[in-house]
Amino acid sequence: MSQRGEPRRVQAYDGELGAAVARAQEGDEAAFAVAYRIVQPGLLGYLRGLVGNDAEDVASDAWLEIARDLGRFKGDGAGFRGWTATIARHRALDHLRRQKVRPRATGLESDVLDLPGAHSTYDQAMESLSTEHALELVAQLPRDQAEAVLLRVVVGLDGPSAARVLGKRPGAVRTAAHRGLKRLARLLGAEGVTDEGPRTLGESR
Repeated sequence: MSQRGEPRRVQAYDGELGAAVARAQEGDEAAFAVAYRIVQPGLLGYLRGLVGNDAEDVASDAWLEIARDLGRFKGDGAGFRGWTATIARHRALDHLRRQKVRPRATGLESDVLDLPGAHSTYDQAMESLSTEHALELVAQLPRDQAEAVLLRVVVGLDGPSAARVLGKRPGAVRTAAHRGLKRLARLLGAEGVTDEGPRTLGESR
């Protein structure tokens, strides 16, 4: 796994997160607040990519369910991150169904954007994902690519965990993230990423 990038920074907190969740399951409200503080930024970024300005409302609904079902969760910090992302995704899809809308898709052609550039701009794309503008660009990606990028880069899930959230095979999620990052790099004005770029996401092999 790469020693750089958002997933590495996010996952650095997983030990603390796992301990906080365990204490929260024993009734420690302060520990639940710690877990919330660690998970919420990435979860909110993921939801912004799915439902736009309604992300905070959907996140609130998700956290109500997370708090209600906390006693049923079994796993470590990384597992909790994936579990909460699954719940948030279900609430987002419910929200979209109620509004009868779908995440926006881009009209850009993948066969053009998949052309490799002279060097990898993957790190530039990842660093830019922390900005609101970049999240707006992610929303322009096809839905499978947008979700793969958001789960891998913003939420910080590894490949198998992101695949479980999406109900897909890890290889399909890896491919979607790969293509999504290439498109994102192009949208951000980069020259493109090489085929090596997405491996820094920490895909399990």
